[in-house]
Formats: sequence, C-alpha cells, structure tokens
Amino acid sequence: MAEKHKCVIIGSGPAGYTAAVYAARANMDPVLFTGQEPGGQLMITTDVENYPGYPEGVQGPQMMEDFRKQAERFGTVIRYELVEKVDFTGPVHKMWTTEGNEVHADSVIIATGASAKWLGLESEKRLMSKGVSACAVCDGFFFRGQEVAIVGGGDTAAEEATYLGKLCKKVHMLVRRDELRASKIMQERVFKAENIEVHWNTSTKEILGDETVQGVRIINNETKEEKDLNVTGFFVAIGHKPNTDIFKGFLDMDETGYLKTVPGTSFTNIEGVFASGDAQDKVYRQAVTAAGSGCMAALDAERYLAAKGII
Repeated sequence: MAEKHKCVIIGSGPAGYTAAVYAARANMDPVLFTGQEPGGQLMITTDVENYPGYPEGVQGPQMMEDFRKQAERFGTVIRYELVEKVDFTGPVHKMWTTEGNEVHADSVIIATGASAKWLGLESEKRLMSKGVSACAVCDGFFFRGQEVAIVGGGDTAAEEATYLGKLCKKVHMLVRRDELRASKIMQERVFKAENIEVHWNTSTKEILGDETVQGVRIINNETKEEKDLNVTGFFVAIGHKPNTDIFKGFLDMDETGYLKTVPGTSFTNIEGVFASGDAQDKVYRQAVTAAGSGCMAALDAERYLAAKGII
C-alpha cells in the first residue's frame, strides 16, 4: 500500500535542505529523499568560503550536515533512499524508491542537482578536492598567484579560464580540438588575457602528484608529443549533467536535460511539481543560489497546498 504525504522533496543538496526547512516550518510535513549522494556536490568540496554565515569558511560535508540538522530540527523526515521512478500524470504525484516503497504526494519539490562531467582519469579521482576541481568560481581563490590548468573549450571553460586569469599567475587552457566552441565574445576575452595560454589539440594524460596536484602531463593529439606542465591546480570545465532522467516524459526540459521553470518561479509544466537548484539552473550553479531556489520552491508549494485546502 502506498504511503501519502503533503510534500515530498527529492534531493538533499542546498536546494533540497533549504526547501525542507521552509516546508517544515509551514506545517507541510515534508519527507526528503536524499538520493544516492546525500549532500550533493558539496560532499566532494573541501573549503567553502563564499557562503554567507561562515566567516572562517566551512568544509562542504560539514555544511551539508548543518543543513540536514536544521531541516530535521523543524520536523523534516529524512529518508536515505533513491527515487528511481515517477508518474506525474494524475492529480496525485506517484514515486517509487529503490527500497520498493510507493510514495504519493500532493506536492513535489525536485532538488536532484547536477553532476560535473569528469575526464575519467584515476589521478583525477584521487586528487579530487586536493587541487582538482570542477568549479573555478568556488575554488579559484585558493590558487591566487599560482599556475593552473583548465580543460574545456566551451563557454563555461572560457568563462572560468578568464575568471582564473584574474587570480592566477598563469592559466593553461587545454583544448581537445583546434578551435574553441565558446561564443565569439568569450573567445575574445580568452585571447585578450595575457596570462592565458591555449594548448590546441591537447588531451590530459595524467594529473601529477601524490597528496596534492604537482603538475599535469599533456599529449598533443596530432604529434603524440607529451610534456609536463608545472601547475598546482587542475580545473575540469567540460560540462554538467543534470540528474533529471527519471522525469523525462513528464516535465519539460531543455536539450541537455535541465528542467524548465516559469521565469521568476519554481513552477514546472506539471501542477504541484516544483523544481529548484542545479537541476534547473545551468547559469549560476552556486550553493547560495541553489538554497535560494529551494526557498522559492517551498514557498510556491506552500501557496499551492494552501489554495487546495490541504494545509
């Protein structure tokens, strides 16, 4: 027999936990399903220094622990389960978890986030958060005055290379092809920066270092010539994949899978289903903007449930 709730939150990063705090305080009795990665991308982030309220900075996992405790304090039920299937065709929103539970909800807040795409190198995984990062805006500050490398050729890579160029002594931009995919204006910014060196037709063979990044071994795709770059930071900017596959066929999304919301709101195309965080934000992708959109989703859901006379 299916269990029934007023509000179900799918996902447990800053967006999900913030939505839970607001929903719980509004007597919506939220149940939050953490998914496979409780805490989301911040669980692989070390120092977070750009979130308000932590003047000395905070470790990503500790920050998510604080968010979780605050959500639970107001009565949110945290379930360490993954929602693997949904059916949003009827007035009651149906979900199924990997534990075999069928869950029905009057309102659903989606906060499933997005996952950074990685190169798939063993050294990349080993040195994650030890000099390897997928967010220059988050971590570039820690490499001020140092030499770093960034992989990618699209708008995100160009934007992050330019950002790093303002902080770092030198930025090596590793581009797989002989041209950038970035827009003309972003390309111009890269080429104009004196301390950004673009390495064309270049792939990463290995990130060097035991405890921290000590360099990167690159290979020219045409000549097969290898060389080592003396860098202390390695940034991957080859895109993100929103964790929205289970909503295909129900919710409107763009060509890359980001959920579409009505501008200025968290409304999706399905009544009573609201989207927040990196599952619908491909522009800002910060913890603080995710938290803000989680707040929006909870307020929108509260008004929806109140209008239906459910709360």
